[in-house]
Amino acid sequence: MIEFKQALINEIEKLYKKKKAAAAVVLSLIFIVFGQIFISLVRNNFGVQGVSSSEFPLLILSIIINILLPLFVALVTIDSFCGEFSQNTMKITLTRPITRLKLYSAKIASICIFIFSILVLSMIFSIISGLIFNSNSFNLSDIFKITISYIVTLFPMVILCLVIVLLANIFKNGIAVFFLSILVFIAFKSMEIFFPAYSGIFFTSMFGWYNLWIMDNIPLLKIFREFMMMLSYAIILYTAGYYIFDNKDF
Repeated sequence: MIEFKQALINEIEKLYKKKKAAAAVVLSLIFIVFGQIFISLVRNNFGVQGVSSSEFPLLILSIIINILLPLFVALVTIDSFCGEFSQNTMKITLTRPITRLKLYSAKIASICIFIFSILVLSMIFSIISGLIFNSNSFNLSDIFKITISYIVTLFPMVILCLVIVLLANIFKNGIAVFFLSILVFIAFKSMEIFFPAYSGIFFTSMFGWYNLWIMDNIPLLKIFREFMMMLSYAIILYTAGYYIFDNKDF
């Protein structure tokens, strides 16, 4: 456990020192601020209601998980695996007294912490933005729903991370993995449209999982079913990725 903790701290430090993590935070903040300003200008100049301040964080969440966050998850994951493969630094890391399983798990855990941090910061920024522009439309119930929505979104984003981790261990070239990740993402999104009857089994359809948690009548059975689907994805992808990682000759 001590080895895993040290490896996790080391991986988090690597992410912290890289510009990609800082860029993700800055872009999220800029996106939220300009989004709120745009909505306010439309409301004031054209008389269009748009979205209320309590709905704004959920609108931001929907856009972030479908555009910004997948992009940064791909970049960070590729850098964590392919970057070290190409620079031959993985071999140096493995000279430490740590098993490959613990190193592999620490890398994934650090990326999950990065994802959760972006979600929490985006949630805080969007709530503050809503309070500044229209505090009257907020209440404790809205804040609770927003908080739950951002927290549960971590689960489908972890599945996306594991998909990219698997690709990064199959193909060492970071550019190839990046474009292949985009193609896989687009392919699954397209299959949701062309095969709506089977959309529930595609991991990209689970990005909207948070909507089930904020309904007036929460569908507990559907939530449990989708959770089990994501758990199945996680077990399969994690195991497949580790099998390849463990058999690599660094």
